[in-house]
Amino acid sequence: MIRKIAQFSINRPATVIILIAVLSIIGVMSVVQMRTDLLPEMDLPYAIVMTTYSGAGPEEIEEQVSKPIENVVATVSDIDTLMSQSSADSSIVIIGFNYGTNMDSAMADIRDKISLAESYLPSDADKPMVMKINPNIMPVIAIAIGSDQLSLAQLQSIAEDDIEPRLSRISGVASVTVLGGLEREVKVAVDPVKAQNYGLSLNQIGSFLAAENYNISSGDISFGEREYFVRSLQEFENVDAVGEVALTTVNGSKIQLKEIAEISEDYKEVEQLTRVNQKAAVSLLVQKATDGNTVEACTKVKEEMEKIQSEIGGKINVETVMDQSDFINKSLNSTTRTLAEGAVLAVLIIFLFMRNLRSTAIVGIAIPLSLLATFIVLFYNGSTLNTLTLGGLALGVGRMIDDSIVVFENIYRHRDQGLSAREAALKGTAEVGGAVLASTLTLIAVFLPIGLAGGITGVLFKPLALTICVAIGCSLMVSLAVVPFMSSRMLTDKAMVKKGAGKFFPSSLFHRLGKWLDNLGEKYKIWLHWALGHRRRVILSVVVLIALSLGMVPQIGAEFMPQSDSGEIEVTLEADKGAKLEDVDKLAAAVEAKLLQNPAVDIVYTTVGNSGEMAMMGAASNKASFRVQLIPKSERQGVEQVAEEIRQSLKDIFGAKSTVSVSSGLLSASSGGVVQINIQGDDLDTLRSLSKQIAGIVEKVPGTRNVTSSLGDGNPEVQLRLNRQRAMDFGLTPAQVSSEIKTAIDGTVVSRYRLEGDEIDITVTSTNKETSDMDTLKYLPILTAQGNSIPLSEVASFELSTGPVQIDRENQTRQGTISCDLSNRDLSSVTQDIQTGVSAIKLPAGYTIDYGGENEQMTESFSSLILALLMAIMLVYVVMVVQYESFRDPFVILFSLPGAIIGVVLALLVTGKSFSVSAFIGLIMLVGIAVANAIVYVDYLKQLLASGMERTAALLETGRVRLRPILMTALATILAMTPLAIGLGEGSETNAPLAIVVIGGLLAATFVTLFLVPVVYSILDDWSQKRHKKKSALIPE
Repeated sequence: MIRKIAQFSINRPATVIILIAVLSIIGVMSVVQMRTDLLPEMDLPYAIVMTTYSGAGPEEIEEQVSKPIENVVATVSDIDTLMSQSSADSSIVIIGFNYGTNMDSAMADIRDKISLAESYLPSDADKPMVMKINPNIMPVIAIAIGSDQLSLAQLQSIAEDDIEPRLSRISGVASVTVLGGLEREVKVAVDPVKAQNYGLSLNQIGSFLAAENYNISSGDISFGEREYFVRSLQEFENVDAVGEVALTTVNGSKIQLKEIAEISEDYKEVEQLTRVNQKAAVSLLVQKATDGNTVEACTKVKEEMEKIQSEIGGKINVETVMDQSDFINKSLNSTTRTLAEGAVLAVLIIFLFMRNLRSTAIVGIAIPLSLLATFIVLFYNGSTLNTLTLGGLALGVGRMIDDSIVVFENIYRHRDQGLSAREAALKGTAEVGGAVLASTLTLIAVFLPIGLAGGITGVLFKPLALTICVAIGCSLMVSLAVVPFMSSRMLTDKAMVKKGAGKFFPSSLFHRLGKWLDNLGEKYKIWLHWALGHRRRVILSVVVLIALSLGMVPQIGAEFMPQSDSGEIEVTLEADKGAKLEDVDKLAAAVEAKLLQNPAVDIVYTTVGNSGEMAMMGAASNKASFRVQLIPKSERQGVEQVAEEIRQSLKDIFGAKSTVSVSSGLLSASSGGVVQINIQGDDLDTLRSLSKQIAGIVEKVPGTRNVTSSLGDGNPEVQLRLNRQRAMDFGLTPAQVSSEIKTAIDGTVVSRYRLEGDEIDITVTSTNKETSDMDTLKYLPILTAQGNSIPLSEVASFELSTGPVQIDRENQTRQGTISCDLSNRDLSSVTQDIQTGVSAIKLPAGYTIDYGGENEQMTESFSSLILALLMAIMLVYVVMVVQYESFRDPFVILFSLPGAIIGVVLALLVTGKSFSVSAFIGLIMLVGIAVANAIVYVDYLKQLLASGMERTAALLETGRVRLRPILMTALATILAMTPLAIGLGEGSETNAPLAIVVIGGLLAATFVTLFLVPVVYSILDDWSQKRHKKKSALIPE
């Protein structure tokens, strides 16, 4: 088969040229049309159910909303975890499924279950919203607009009326959310004394307003030959119309609303402030469509903003405070540059070994052709051009050239021995074709288990595995078809005579290099002869080195994924619970000033107070969040060093607690801290007590920072307990009383007023809204069923206390979580120390502790990758057994793997890298790469033995002949990965450990292949001959 492929390419040159041209054209077109993104498209197995129940506290939300939803959702199949967060006014239930679950079917099941649960939810709770968690729900770009000439209200009007509609119409944009600014409302401030005198409650007044403000269709009527629609237009045309609403008093008389209330058009109470570099701003958060191109969407948004800014006449300042496309472009450019550098270095090695430009061109053509063919497959597979697919190509670029090196080197050897170019191309390809096919199939087999790995590891690295498999598959076809074709045409007699690079490089350099290589071959033959005569020493030396290496493994440490320098830092400021917005804002202003003093800081985007839906960073009324964008990576220190400088500068900010963390990026395994300790039990006070104990232990562990607890100090609250019997006597229900209190304190939106195309809330509240003390609340007038007014204290008691800010549950049990980030220590070491300290705590009955965060993800990923590694080794052996129809030869080839351990351990120790999922992928990849050289060695050895050569002579001759291709392929792969291992560009940190593991392992494996494999082969051959002699002796003559 292999001979026929080579023969076809040699005999049909025009066909091969046309195929190469077509492949190149389609390949270039595929690259141009491929969508770009940071990561591959991921179908995460998570769903979320969000429910709003205004006016309810965390405990009410938990009992009346979260629990009923949990109960019905728990019956859906394939659920892995079920979590809920109950906070004031809202419930969030997160359903995690097993990876591989059909999410479309699961979402349909959830919606069916939720529809059943709605009858158990409070009647005034909003309808639950069900959605699938998708990375696309996060904003891809955030724009802040400010002005020295316009007010915040005017900025918000521009954002909502002009900018948001135009950005929403951009192709690839799904939605735009406006945050910050001032929102108008029509405020109806009712005098409680006057309302009481007329026997009117706040809720009754709200009902009157809602009934008066509407437009309704009243059917149609015929006049002559035409029909007319009849519409009743009752909506308020101006604010004065609101005050003219007629109210019916308790005695049946009519009064106008303005007689008992002050009606004004005003701005709503500010709950959130946003700033950019200390200047007030309104923000727009843009989400891209699911099938949209992040880079294109962000580019179009920025272009549209430039147009808008120009049209407005420069009255607004536009600042891009977050732009995913910027990091994506930098990461892709960096990875592309790494790929190109690796290809150049790989070709350079070929040039130095072959000492001939034609030879280099024949071999080097494998890289561009393989890349273009790979892009075609990826494009028609629907893959995106992202850091992992490009990283896969950067990792595989050295391997793309290996097959061509082996084939061409053998063709060149036969041509040098006197065969014609055509004969050498055919014979040389046929001789090593089997070895090349076997080495390629083993590498493909290695990546199959990665594609089958479970969890987030399989989701993330499946595209990388697919990319490498396609690339090396394409490189195999190039080596078997294109290389023989080009060799048969370009290895002319003149080309074989001419060595060196002509005028470009001094010929003496290549003469000395060629002589050095020839001497190296002879010296290696001597060294190998010694090794074959001292087999026990060789094996013992390797065993000792492996043992020493394994003994150093604990010094390496482990982590889930390497930290990526995205140039972003997140700072959170938390004041005392219940702190007023203006007080938190003063503290936030001090933090902003400190941040902007750091020369590495470019933009500080500040959010003070409550965050709106889809905000980039969550916040509460006592919190402020700062998104810190740094200057380019080449102009500053590493992000961790800058973060440490910021921590030190914020130490003198008193009155609030600040935490500084490096943005975890899009490869983060979990939300919250890197390490998470989860405590489960029923009683919140007990959970809070245990949380404090564990937090104290975690703070003492070296390498931890930003220790936080989800069960910190509660919110200060006035707990009102209704006397149900007294309320019943007055004809009042708990819902009526609670609603009246909410309207008096917070106000209630009862209708909307249209003004100049905008819809403005009409809010009913009390003139005594600002309750300065408990007495004001106690004497809040409540209207009874009989029309009389009573103070609230008649039907309720009051107590100052604290309540939970949020109640978390996992698998239908309450949970508290202690989280922390890491500082200068690896994840596994810190987790072990924490587990040791926590194990000393005696837990009450019914309470349990487990560990989540990245440690949980790391443990799960390592477990699946260990299985993948074992499967990879097994598949490599199976492929070789099928290829060689032998159990012994593949077993010998596998002896190239143990030596790779030495190089892996030393490489990680020298570079200071921890063992991560990325490094583990490199280890699995190494299995396929390391055996390739051993396959080439054993394959040629078998040919020599089959020709009748004596074993020792065959081992030595194989070493001499195969030394150059083995060194060429190994060095080409190593140098091709070197730029990736150095990892200087944006986003390069993810793939750097992978490349380091392959480089270190391949160096050691190459050395082992050259000495240990021949030694093991000779030992097993001796055993085989002894068994054969024994069997022969037992057979009677």
